[in-house]
Amino acid sequence: MRKRLLAVLFFVFQAAAHAQWLDYKTPGLPRTKDGKPDLAAPPPVGVNGKPSLEGIWQVVNPDRVAIRRAKEIVGPNLLDWLPEGTQIPFQPAGATLYKKRSESLGVGRPSSVCLPHGVPDAMLLSHYKLVQTPNVTLILYEEFNHFRQVFTDGRKLPTDLPEAWFGYSVGKWEGNTFIVDTRGFNDRSWLDDYGMPHTEALHTTERFERPNVGNLNVQITIDDPKAYTKPWSVMFHFRLQPDNEFLEDICDNERDAQHAVGR
Repeated sequence: MRKRLLAVLFFVFQAAAHAQWLDYKTPGLPRTKDGKPDLAAPPPVGVNGKPSLEGIWQVVNPDRVAIRRAKEIVGPNLLDWLPEGTQIPFQPAGATLYKKRSESLGVGRPSSVCLPHGVPDAMLLSHYKLVQTPNVTLILYEEFNHFRQVFTDGRKLPTDLPEAWFGYSVGKWEGNTFIVDTRGFNDRSWLDDYGMPHTEALHTTERFERPNVGNLNVQITIDDPKAYTKPWSVMFHFRLQPDNEFLEDICDNERDAQHAVGR
């Protein structure tokens, strides 16, 4: 049973690159003369005259990810996106918990029982979509059909927040960078599938920059004084997935792997 489960998980991870498979021409996307998306074009203009961040995005995995997954059947590990030899500034309790989780290759992670991936883990395993309006930016996750709301109507982060899997987020622009502050997390999610821990004191700061149509850079800073001795940051690069759309991907309704067989 365990071997069969591992095989299924491995196949799902390998199929992640094909998570959308509806042939749909993205409206308003600049195109070359042959009709293909012009991913090197300047970013489109969105709300408030700033670069639009809208689109379906997939993380660009460092080479280390493929090497590791050839040996280990487990999802994202934040260390793969950090310079080799980086020392995470753990508090002693955080270091102990991470050692226990990572040595078991993430056994017991919330997603194994269909609970949410964390921030930033949810952006790294599957695809996500950004939708912007003047007062709120939505981050839609294809896996498990989860979402986040980033309020951009000028409100401040409340001081008394109920604990939540994805926290409570407000956003603002600084130049062409969209900055998202999030607090109000519970302590049940993991930062990655290896078990990078956090507590309810977690505060994340995400900085989104879109240099052109096809690319999105996101730096996330982890600030949790109960789990880490100081804030630390990691940078991710995402590529646009044009001319596609989401399909429902729930624990009992996952169809990407079946579709990938015929690709």
